[in-house]
Amino acid sequence: MGEQPVTTGSAGAGNVEVRTADDGSVIVLLRGVVGPECAVELRQLLVRTVRRVRPLRLVVDLTEVVTLDPINVGTLAAACFLGDDHQVAVFLTNPKPELAVRLSLAGVPPQRLCRED
Repeated sequence: MGEQPVTTGSAGAGNVEVRTADDGSVIVLLRGVVGPECAVELRQLLVRTVRRVRPLRLVVDLTEVVTLDPINVGTLAAACFLGDDHQVAVFLTNPKPELAVRLSLAGVPPQRLCRED
């Protein structure tokens, strides 16, 4: 598609891949089990991207997430608000229905939860 890989890595049992799209959007793809062992790396990645890279749009793709622990649910919710503070639109795409409910309960605005099928 016009996306360029930036970095890939493993954060505990959850895999993280970061790409930059042709339009400058940064896409963070999470896979598998994203548990507490991933919390520090994921938080640092999101904060660094919003504060230093400052793309117009940051997309966290949750299509392949099997489970997301409460710490990382909070991290994603906080990333939405941090993005607002830095004029970076943060979107959480393709969460499974149960995860979408948990993200909503954590304070993620409904317009930030998107389906891209």
